[in-house]
Amino acid sequence: MDGATLPRLLAGWRPGEPISFDEHLSTHGPAPIPDSRQRHELIEEVDRSGLRGRGGAGFPTAAKLRAVAGARRGRRVIVVNGAEGEPASAKDRALLAGAPHLVLDGALIAAAAVGANEVIVCVKWTATKAMRAVETAIRERAADQIALVEVPPGYVAGEETALVNYLNTGRALPTFVPPRPFERGVGGRPTLMQNPETLADLALVARYGADWFRQVGAEADPGSNLVTLRGPVARPGVYEIASGASLGSLLEAAGGPTESIQAFLVGGYAGSWVSAERAGELPLGRARGGAREPALGAGVVIALPAAACGFCETGRVVGYLAEESAGQCGPCIHGVGAIADAFAEIGDGRAEPGAHRWIESWSADVVGRGACGHPDGAAALATSALYVFRDAVTTHEAGGSCGSRNGRPWTLPLPEPLAVAR
Repeated sequence: MDGATLPRLLAGWRPGEPISFDEHLSTHGPAPIPDSRQRHELIEEVDRSGLRGRGGAGFPTAAKLRAVAGARRGRRVIVVNGAEGEPASAKDRALLAGAPHLVLDGALIAAAAVGANEVIVCVKWTATKAMRAVETAIRERAADQIALVEVPPGYVAGEETALVNYLNTGRALPTFVPPRPFERGVGGRPTLMQNPETLADLALVARYGADWFRQVGAEADPGSNLVTLRGPVARPGVYEIASGASLGSLLEAAGGPTESIQAFLVGGYAGSWVSAERAGELPLGRARGGAREPALGAGVVIALPAAACGFCETGRVVGYLAEESAGQCGPCIHGVGAIADAFAEIGDGRAEPGAHRWIESWSADVVGRGACGHPDGAAALATSALYVFRDAVTTHEAGGSCGSRNGRPWTLPLPEPLAVAR
């Protein structure tokens, strides 16, 4: 495979139809599973590749591998975190539905590297295409050490401690750390948790090497990224781009906007808003370039049309995030809830001028104080909206209405209520 050419992760991919095991082997060849003498070399190669987690935090993958491999006791476990609780994201379930064998390769390679004998693939039970594709892929391989588990579709259900808690107890609620999953995870055993895209990249690094991986992307942020692009563009969907590629180049690949755009949400609902004026050359990657240069996070970019009210759109999402709280600690129960209430009051024109300062204050108060990163993400989204949509804030605090609640469709997607409770 040509390392300088995309696609990599989506090579041979057909939307809506999974690649069979035979097709996968024809494209990539068999997975290079390391033996006990090669484990250290593989982790070193992953380190040299610069591969970071393709979930929210972008943590170095080699550091996670070393932590689990170096655990003092207990047989290790690999968890493929395909929960994808971010409502705006479709990249992980698209990868699982289209190229499940590349993800399974990565999981089995990681298992051999850290000394695990069990792989658990977690997919939210609403992602039926991904579920069927993974189930078929496991059957094609006759892989007894791989189990498929359906998990809840809630926003915090995919947080790593919440997922471990669900696998252990059936309750998808975050737990306080330490211990972290690499210390004591599934069944109390050291657990390596990675999302599907990270493991697919790991499979490619194991096959083709660190130098090959670095032929795409920036020096400090190598490789490619899967991005879910939404909003008024000609061809919304999942794209594979080089890390550090500009937002403008992503829009060009998608056929460009279909109407005037005022801003972009980068990183999903724990991400940040960027005004359209400065978005064209914005690099999209895992490395954050500055306070006003958001990281790609959950791999989501949403274009907001000029006709929409970014403040009210954000308020609706913050309200959803407050509802999705696990309800276990004050920063979520009181902090995120208060931020959501303030957005609603300001958006309805019921707040006094300057009320947005309460949002700023409460957002600062909740950061770093929750059992998980949920309050931090809500605070990042809220404060970026105050900055980018400051004219709308002024209008609403003066009692003005934007008409966002008068029948106009919302741009930012939220999940539909489940028809049947599970």
